Amino acid sequence: MFLTRLPRSLASISRRSIAMKPDVSSAGPVQVSIQEKLAKLRPEALTITNDSWQHRHHAAMREDGGGNGETHFTINIVSDEFKGKSSMQRHRMIYSLLSEELAGSVHALSLHTKTTEEVQSTKA
Repeated sequence: MFLTRLPRSLASISRRSIAMKPDVSSAGPVQVSIQEKLAKLRPEALTITNDSWQHRHHAAMREDGGGNGETHFTINIVSDEFKGKSSMQRHRMIYSLLSEELAGSVHALSLHTKTTEEVQSTKA
């Protein structure tokens, strides 16, 4: 797990109360790079999970000797930068920010993108 889990209620949370620093003991260089680049979206909450271990049997991982262990990630991000944007537009924003990683070792991203308002409405 990386960074902060999505809070139960964003109404009482501020950017200052969310740890935006990576846990360097478990995060690899690709994961740290992803976190730094997604900071441009000014997230209210951000969770990056390295799911690569679940895909170690894939041909690309076997051919690459197991890869660097940073090939598949799940990203949960809450940002008001997504307001008025479709799911496809939100994903394109992230793909654009992470183009280097996607051209390199990252094979797959599972994206969950929401605005603060969307999170609050699902909690109500």
